[in-house]
Amino acid sequence: MNQPCKIAFYVVIVMFIIPELVHTQSLRVSENNRYLVEADGAPFFWLGDTAWELFHRLDREEADYYLQNRADLGFTVIQAVVLAEEDGLNDPNPYGEVPLFDHDPQLPNEAYFEHVDYIITRAAELGLYVALLPTWGDKWNLKWGQGPEIFTPENARDFGEYLGNRYKDYPNIIWVVGGDRPIEEPVHREIVISMAEGLRMGDDGTHLITFHPMGGQGSAEYFHNEEWLDFNMRQTGHTRAFTGRYEVVRTDYNREPIKPVIDAEPIYEDHPIDFNREERGHSTAADVRRPLYWNLFGGAFGHTYGHHSVWQMWEAGRRPVNHPLMPWYEALYQPGAAQMQYGRKLMESRPFMSIIPDDTILIPHPVASSAVPGAGEYRYTATRDSEGTYAMIYVPVGRDFEVRMDVINGPEVIAWWYNPRTGEVEQIGTFSNNGTQTFSPPLPGENLDWVLVLDDASVNYPPPGQTNDE
Repeated sequence: MNQPCKIAFYVVIVMFIIPELVHTQSLRVSENNRYLVEADGAPFFWLGDTAWELFHRLDREEADYYLQNRADLGFTVIQAVVLAEEDGLNDPNPYGEVPLFDHDPQLPNEAYFEHVDYIITRAAELGLYVALLPTWGDKWNLKWGQGPEIFTPENARDFGEYLGNRYKDYPNIIWVVGGDRPIEEPVHREIVISMAEGLRMGDDGTHLITFHPMGGQGSAEYFHNEEWLDFNMRQTGHTRAFTGRYEVVRTDYNREPIKPVIDAEPIYEDHPIDFNREERGHSTAADVRRPLYWNLFGGAFGHTYGHHSVWQMWEAGRRPVNHPLMPWYEALYQPGAAQMQYGRKLMESRPFMSIIPDDTILIPHPVASSAVPGAGEYRYTATRDSEGTYAMIYVPVGRDFEVRMDVINGPEVIAWWYNPRTGEVEQIGTFSNNGTQTFSPPLPGENLDWVLVLDDASVNYPPPGQTNDE
């Protein structure tokens, strides 16, 4: 059977097995090119979880359990890979199936893809989107990992078209090409572009497409002006410090032409910091909360969380990667995962599609004379809406700081403390909107972070983290 016939054979099969899904609409880019919205224009908040090995290592019962847990915690996007990193071409899934016959992208294994179909369908039933990577990057650039390299520009286009056609009627798909590898040779760029073009041909442009880069890089560095790149994706990577990593979201926010940006892989919870467990230990819930607010207040349209055991669905007997601390099904309940929902609730309690990054709200420290209080992992950051009805300041440590009150338009400002660890809120009081004001967090502490919320009193916003329906 020649290559076009191979692909056509599987496409015909898929046409008869597409299930009826709960979602009826796909996402699109907002009119201001900063956010994603549902087809009807309703704001969409990306709260992602990295589950790279989901299709490869979990059976259906386990996948149901995982997806239900994430849906219950307010996640909206699951990031997973078809041709997985952990020997995904050779090590079979729980049902004994590999994704391709003979490592040939022209020979997809229908039994493997039926399992992928099931998980995507189940995600849709729970209101979850799937950010779907066709392949991990070691299959086109074996800079490290297991590979093998199997893609050419020609078969990448065909594989992309196969996947695009197979899933074009699944409205809960977001395509993510790349897979944690850099573009180092002209052929790497050709493969990625061919894959993206194949996806777009296969699904008739139904779904958004982006690129997942290696740590410390972003899609904009390679593909910002490509027509198929609907939004930019960053991987700030597994480090604590703000400097050199988290400000790049702001860099992408300021690029022309304007495109939405998200950090889809910041430091994971319980991950060896800077991949150096012996000297730096593992990250904590505080470490994963900081990038959530750094990114959101820096211009990102959402955020992705990850756990070091969950991304690889690790359990006893599986090859450990950088020393996971616990099985994936225990790691689901680590505190950082549950605390992500408070960031989403905070943003959704205000009109978040009009916010602007603005650190000028913060008064520079008189001694350090820095642009904003704090530095590195203690960096403060601020945002406000374009109408001057509210502002928010993320405070990573419990120390006094000073802000400008005139960023709010109304004559009076209601101030609130929002607790990123619990979602609890406390009204501080009402202030004049002129001059400056010093605020002291409710509790001091190096790992006790807070969000100060300033509202125009005349707008009558609900308490932060709540809606008017609550």
